[in-house]
Amino acid sequence: MAKAIRVSRIGGPEVMEYVDVEVGEPGPGEVRLRQVAVGLNFIDVYFRNGVYPQPLPSGLGKEGAGVVEAVGPGVTSLKVGDRVAYAGGPNAAYSDIRLIPAAVLVKVPAEIKLETAAAMMLQGLTVQYLFRQTFPLRGGETILFHAAAGGVGLIACQWARALGVTVIGTVGSDEKGVLAKAHGCTHVINYNKENFVERVKELTGGKGVPVVYDSIGKDTFMGSLDCLAPLGMMVSYGNASGAVPPFSLNELASRGSLFITRPSLFSYIAKREALETMASELFGMVESGKIKIEIQQRYALRDVAQAHIDLEARKTTGSTILIP
Repeated sequence: MAKAIRVSRIGGPEVMEYVDVEVGEPGPGEVRLRQVAVGLNFIDVYFRNGVYPQPLPSGLGKEGAGVVEAVGPGVTSLKVGDRVAYAGGPNAAYSDIRLIPAAVLVKVPAEIKLETAAAMMLQGLTVQYLFRQTFPLRGGETILFHAAAGGVGLIACQWARALGVTVIGTVGSDEKGVLAKAHGCTHVINYNKENFVERVKELTGGKGVPVVYDSIGKDTFMGSLDCLAPLGMMVSYGNASGAVPPFSLNELASRGSLFITRPSLFSYIAKREALETMASELFGMVESGKIKIEIQQRYALRDVAQAHIDLEARKTTGSTILIP
């Protein structure tokens, strides 16, 4: 019997149950994967608490890495023994063995550990689309990036540094500020001590920034708009503090014809060719040493409730993995 986390109702961390599950043979287009590590991400909280609806009962988790144990009919791109990772597919990453569509898997280069791959796929691919596609950075820009010491944030700070981009990053503590700076964040704002809008205006000589990358949501949304220069873009890619409340489009016009987008990783990797291209660039950045994946927390899969508690309390930094 395999072990997995299942939820039969929405709610707090207590709704996650560590149970035995039967994992059969892979069907057409599937593989059976023995997982080495599973990534923890805020999207898992959204599915658990019902912000993102899903049929119940269900599994949880969008990211992991492991070794292929068996391949189903029609699978020609993978074989038994291949080291693979993913960020997508059905919610079932919180498990030691699972079935998964082969189409969402990418092979992990030999130089990258599977634990590292599990910690980087969703967060790293997110930075790839934010910086290379949603608002392409070419170097020389000054940007505002919220939650700069989080899993996405630490990768973003390093990637921006490699591109020659100046990062103004917000954090929740002085300790997180030190961590963000060590990874390439140029200017750190502790939002519990400083008004981030005033500080951004000060750092930019009153001009504002051309783009804000915001995964916090409700608590930072209007302030983020105030940080933008005319014709700037607000990239709202998460809502850790809650969903952004309804607002008038005049809020964009009055600040200088702003743009706004609410992107999702899964739209960007929906086509296989795009997934392979994005993953290849991410792996290349890690292999080159320009980006180091920081696994700051490890939890046993059975202790996932505590992992969610710590994540929601913003006690975590960098990437977090679950060990089956």
